[in-house]
Amino acid sequence: MRMILPTLAAALALAACSTPENTTAEIGNVADGAGNVIANAGEALDLASSNVAEATGNAVAEATRGYDAWIGRWRGVEGMYLEISKGAGPGQYRLEMAYTLDDEGSFDGVGTFDGIAFTRPDGKHVLRASDGDAIGLKYLDGEKNCLMVKEGEGYCRD
Repeated sequence: MRMILPTLAAALALAACSTPENTTAEIGNVADGAGNVIANAGEALDLASSNVAEATGNAVAEATRGYDAWIGRWRGVEGMYLEISKGAGPGQYRLEMAYTLDDEGSFDGVGTFDGIAFTRPDGKHVLRASDGDAIGLKYLDGEKNCLMVKEGEGYCRD
């Protein structure tokens, strides 16, 4: 847009000194030039957008690659458990869990930079790497290989 306005202003200034036929031709040339500038800008924007999308996709894939190591069964307290399996696509996971004494279910999760994000009836959560001490349950104290949903809810394995 910045290039179009000065070009158009110059064409109009020349038009003031020209015959009507020359003025029409000069305005046509300016319009063609402006159209080319706009088309080139659009192509550059499309290329930049696809590069950003590709870079973002690669970054997320790289960041979530480590979560495949979490696949398998994790034990909680009092019979609670977490079973993680691969989901339908890259960076997608299926979480089967008993997360309270009365509640269990299967939930779809997606890898994010912070962990595996998922939603269950009690809200949105992110499953993160942790240790037993951070979870805050005496039964898990001292454990080093754990995953935590929130304080008071976590799962560990050897």
